[in-house]
Amino acid sequence: MLALAVSAGASDAFAQDAAWRQSITQYIESQVNNGPLKGAVVGVCAMEIAGQAGNDARWVGNDARWAGNDGKVIAAYNSSTRMVPASNMKLVTTGAALRAFGPEYRFETGIGYRGSIGEDGTLHGDVYIIGGGDPTIGAADSTAYKAEALFWKWKSLLAEAGIKRIDGNVVGDGSAWEGGLENIGWEYGDVWTYYAAGSSALSFYENTIDLQVSAGAKVGDPVNMVQAYPETPWLQIENCGTTGPAGSGNSLLMQTSDLSSKAVLTGTYAIDRRPKKEQAANKYGALTCAHEFYKNLLATGWEVTGTYKTPDQVGGDEKVTLIGHTQSPALAQICRKTNYDSDNFYAEALFRAMGEAATGIAVYDSCLVAINEVLDDIVPGKASGIVQKDGSGLSRAGNVSPEWMAGYLAAMSGNKAFVESLPRPGEGTLTVLKNLTPWKFRIKSGSMGGVLCYSGYVLDAEGKPRISFSIMTNNCAAKPSQVRPALESLIQLIGKN
Repeated sequence: MLALAVSAGASDAFAQDAAWRQSITQYIESQVNNGPLKGAVVGVCAMEIAGQAGNDARWVGNDARWAGNDGKVIAAYNSSTRMVPASNMKLVTTGAALRAFGPEYRFETGIGYRGSIGEDGTLHGDVYIIGGGDPTIGAADSTAYKAEALFWKWKSLLAEAGIKRIDGNVVGDGSAWEGGLENIGWEYGDVWTYYAAGSSALSFYENTIDLQVSAGAKVGDPVNMVQAYPETPWLQIENCGTTGPAGSGNSLLMQTSDLSSKAVLTGTYAIDRRPKKEQAANKYGALTCAHEFYKNLLATGWEVTGTYKTPDQVGGDEKVTLIGHTQSPALAQICRKTNYDSDNFYAEALFRAMGEAATGIAVYDSCLVAINEVLDDIVPGKASGIVQKDGSGLSRAGNVSPEWMAGYLAAMSGNKAFVESLPRPGEGTLTVLKNLTPWKFRIKSGSMGGVLCYSGYVLDAEGKPRISFSIMTNNCAAKPSQVRPALESLIQLIGKN
């Protein structure tokens, strides 16, 4: 009787399991055929993670199973088709960075000098800030150290070296990373925006500039524009922005270049819009950092006879004497900020740091070589499932299959720092997901024009991943506000059991 009872229970569980999986498939098909996803390219993959795959899991075979656990595919729809993942690509970058460097890794910024220190404490030469890729310098988020606190540490290093006065310049040295700031595959209109500010070995305020803008007195008047923070005295901004008619919105864009110290504000700003803060890309992160530290030195009583410069402006081949360094917050915190707020700048910095560490060159081609080596260690033999072009997913040339992404997430499910870097519903970029139980999910969103994706984990009662999933939609004609509820309901179904 006992054996019969157990068999019946197992049969019931199997029937419930099958019904659950069928309901997921039916829901996907209903949305693709008749719902807001009609006409879009949709890919879905969800797989069970049994026994915690851990950091050393390996993907084997073609059936999306993992060595060391008996996980199985729960749902698959168009799952092997590579699609534009948008910011879901940050999952790949942050996971690879954590695997390559470890969660406690910290970027280092060096402080040094050229010249000689006199008996009276006068440095006859220049102070150098030597960038090591820390993306958090001067950043406004809670992860970063306050700029004033960081400057205090730099001044302490100068004082410990016996320097009391600087008869020279403050030099911002970002030469450790070669190549252009931006990825050549990014869209032309993006490279001037705050969300596509290029990463550099020495940056400040995520290489962005704040502008305070407001409409003019009447349609056709120039917009009112004041540069708010940080100051960039060398940058000459030509204001060509005009006041547009009511209801015409905001199309302001400040065009900048690392080849010129001139910038142009273009576009229109509707007369009925309230004043607001606009942000633009700053191509001179190292010089901005030098300028801000120079200002701080003067404001706190230091005498500096020179000004702020970059190495090419001061010239010379004398070796810089390093007197100390400061460290960034831990990589786990940086990755958490990257995924919580979908920070493109941080993601690109992590991507370029891997290239620099692996090859000694931070150009994007080297970065791709470096990250592919890390990914091949995480998911061996599965390179056909991903084409990566950058760290943030801003490039539309990058693509990933939902099957690859779900498998990658399963392989990373034992990495606590990585799992906890993903926001819960209601946090970060997931504040729009209002119907998902927060403790039950860790999810990364990804969106750009025509693209909306969600990839992440369903958690068990102890907070450990039990299901990894990836939902990707491309070429959507419907608005994100129409597509999002359908994807949210799908996530609910995947996490139902």
